Amino acid sequence: MENKLFLIIFCGLMLLWSCSSTNIRNSQIVKLPIRSDPTISFRICFKAGFQYDPPGKEGLAYITARMLTEGATLKNSYEQIIEKLYPTAASYSCQVDAEMAVIYGRVHEDNLSQFYNLFIDAITRPAFKEEDLRRIKSSVLNYLKNSLKFANDEELGKAVLYTEIFAGTPYGHLKEGRINSVKSITIEDVKNFYKKYYTCKNVIIGVGGDFPSYLIENLKKDLSVLPTGEKIIPPEISPRPIKGLEVVIVEKNTSSTAISMGYPIDILRGSDEWYYLALANSWFGEHRNSSSHLYQVIREARGLNYGNYSYIEYFPEGGRRQFPPPNVARRKQIFEIWIRPVPNYARHFVLRTALRELQKLVDNGMTEKDFELTRNFLKKYILNYAPTTMLKLGYAIDDKFYNISEGHLKKFRKLLESMTIEDVNKAVRKYLQYKNMKIVFVTPNAEKLKKELVENSPSPISYKTPKPDEIIKEDKVIANYNLDIKPENVKITKLEELFQ
Repeated sequence: MENKLFLIIFCGLMLLWSCSSTNIRNSQIVKLPIRSDPTISFRICFKAGFQYDPPGKEGLAYITARMLTEGATLKNSYEQIIEKLYPTAASYSCQVDAEMAVIYGRVHEDNLSQFYNLFIDAITRPAFKEEDLRRIKSSVLNYLKNSLKFANDEELGKAVLYTEIFAGTPYGHLKEGRINSVKSITIEDVKNFYKKYYTCKNVIIGVGGDFPSYLIENLKKDLSVLPTGEKIIPPEISPRPIKGLEVVIVEKNTSSTAISMGYPIDILRGSDEWYYLALANSWFGEHRNSSSHLYQVIREARGLNYGNYSYIEYFPEGGRRQFPPPNVARRKQIFEIWIRPVPNYARHFVLRTALRELQKLVDNGMTEKDFELTRNFLKKYILNYAPTTMLKLGYAIDDKFYNISEGHLKKFRKLLESMTIEDVNKAVRKYLQYKNMKIVFVTPNAEKLKKELVENSPSPISYKTPKPDEIIKEDKVIANYNLDIKPENVKITKLEELFQ
């Protein structure tokens, strides 16, 4: 009898221990109660980004996340899910980058119950059906084979730039993977990836809006059916040093040339120096801002393209965004210049112009006047970074990633008040440079461009409309600006060779 009682107690204790071991800790919860917002925003974040793709299975993290948000569950087919979501005027989707995969959705509080059940089932009870995998793989392959290569030269150039900068590292492929690796991904691959990375120890739960008090406990309980999992140790990201100006020319029959350039940068959000550098970058090339310096020099003064921007963090899908997106946090960032397509005849001239302006910033620093103007601009501008509950939630999750206890945007505003021109120019000299960089062209007549680059041929420019004398005079200097590009540092790539 005593042995039986001991066994019952022991089994009960073991059951309690087992349940508690899968419980999600409060430190894994991000809450943003906003009572004025009648909707509820969810961001369920897993350390399951594409850096964890097994070799030969690049694209697996992305496809796995899409299988959760665009596939059947054990209770409902994908068609039934769409049908049940329709009356709620809500949806859920996924976002995948190098470090994290986020399952997110938003619903009005009146429709919370119906949405919540579908949302949780998507994360915890996926069916992983073959027909869903075939459909999603077909979509990914179409993007890699067609959309990326033929629909948007700007995105194509940036994609090549990222894979070149991080070649040989776990960041060295697109989230969509490679064509041959996507073809090889099986249902078993998806199931194994899900089991390893979609775990209790590997999740951050984000909830914002006018959510009921019980919702957090429900989320912790319902997500605790996931495997406990092991602590995930991210792989090392050590890109190869860039030596000189290393050029990749993607040969494509196009009427204009997209140019992207950049290099790895050893600074992350949260450091005081990051905010100093952010101010300089805003002056130099704030995304989609007509007052920024590169925009003024290349578009406003010379009318050579639509826009010219620079970044000190990865900024995906810049063609459709005004402000930096959340939840693309990375342990290794890049400095990047994005030259929107210019006429083919101006490609060499515009490259020289951008690098010359970067050199002037690095060598001379910002002026006190430009510093004050940019500081006053940013004090108001960054208030637009996170106007919605969903975006605020994303930034709060990124704060956990970067370990910014006071919050990124709050710290940004605080340092804008105290930073000096000396702080900014010191950060510029420390982190920005113009001699060692990857440069990607998407353009026709690649051999001709290569010859012009390595011979450092003059690149005079002419305009259809008259320009002021000071512009014409400066153009003569730009046309002979020395780039010092070695023949062995220029590679020509065919479209069909990309992303294989």
